[in-house]
Amino acid sequence: MTEKKDPIRVLLADDHAIVRAGIRQFLERAGDIQVVAEADDGEMAKGLIQQNQPDVAVLDIQMPRASGIEVTRWVRTNTPGVGVLILTAFDDDPYVLAVLQAGANGYILKTASPAELIRAVRDVNDGKSVLDPGVTHKLLSQLSHPREVSPVEALTQREMEVLELVAKGFTNKAIGAQLGISDRTVQGHLAHIFDKLQAGSRTEAVMRAVSLGWISQSLGTITEE
Repeated sequence: MTEKKDPIRVLLADDHAIVRAGIRQFLERAGDIQVVAEADDGEMAKGLIQQNQPDVAVLDIQMPRASGIEVTRWVRTNTPGVGVLILTAFDDDPYVLAVLQAGANGYILKTASPAELIRAVRDVNDGKSVLDPGVTHKLLSQLSHPREVSPVEALTQREMEVLELVAKGFTNKAIGAQLGISDRTVQGHLAHIFDKLQAGSRTEAVMRAVSLGWISQSLGTITEE
């Protein structure tokens, strides 16, 4: 008689309850996967990972209080035995690279089928690396046709302070109030940041900084002014 294996214990972290409910339903129908905890923000995910020690943590990238990238870095430092699978709507290169650099075991898009998600959880549990086919194609295409990118000039301390507040969703006026400077001065700092990071928008600047490992805190809803 074959001994029954213990189920794969999974933690789900996504700030949308309806998304978590759907993912949980798909996973638990597999029969060998058990969702042991759910979190609706990054800090809650850290606490539940520490408490439950799941086999696999399935994380969204953009969550309140701590991003999936930050939670992944935390897992690698504090609970290295936990596998990390990023399940997200974002296939932007900076996000993919930042997550992989942070130590995630897998990256799969929310457009994946239930069967693909179940397979990804099983593969991460088995110690394998998982990358969504669409993301793989995109990265391989980029490697085959690399873009000429100039070296990135380091930001000043004040520019980093401004960029970190941009990443948290603050407007120019709110950033000025936080730092005790005028809106015009904030705009000047942003112009220098865009130039140094070769970015055309606040979102692009933040994404580039995340990919470079300069920003580790959670990404809020970035306000484009």
